Amino acid sequence: MNAEDALPEDDNAPEVESEAAVKRIGVLEEQLATAKQDILYAHAETQNVRRRLEKELADARAYSVSSFAREILSVADNLERGISTIPADLRGDDRFKGLVVGLDATLKEMENVLRKNGIEKFVSIGQQLDPNRHQAMIEMPNPDVPPGTIVQELQPGYMVRDRLLRPALVGVAKAPE
Repeated sequence: MNAEDALPEDDNAPEVESEAAVKRIGVLEEQLATAKQDILYAHAETQNVRRRLEKELADARAYSVSSFAREILSVADNLERGISTIPADLRGDDRFKGLVVGLDATLKEMENVLRKNGIEKFVSIGQQLDPNRHQAMIEMPNPDVPPGTIVQELQPGYMVRDRLLRPALVGVAKAPE
């Protein structure tokens, strides 16, 4: 028996096996391409989640002071109101001078601490009413400025970095009747 006799007599058998192998390879290549695509999507999603969490963490660090600041602003407002009610003649009186200087220093220090933490008072008087930053409390006839201009500030507004912490309570000019 020679080597040629050991081969099967069916000449179609190797062809059938190679067709099956080609089909199997095609299926495996499709599965590999799908797996690669799934990995790319999973990687992209992981990157998105990581970026979103980093942004949330940065925001939490930057704006964590907001609730405390809102509460402390009322203390600053009251201190400022108290200082503003001291008559000029008492400011010059030697008996009250120490008290007035101490209160002024306390207010300045509070403003510095707020500023150091990214909390800034913003200017409203003379500006146009911006509903994103101001809350109009009263309208006042005023022929000297265009309607919608802020002419009185009842309570100052504050920003914490680039976000509104507290809107300014303002009086707005209206056209005289």
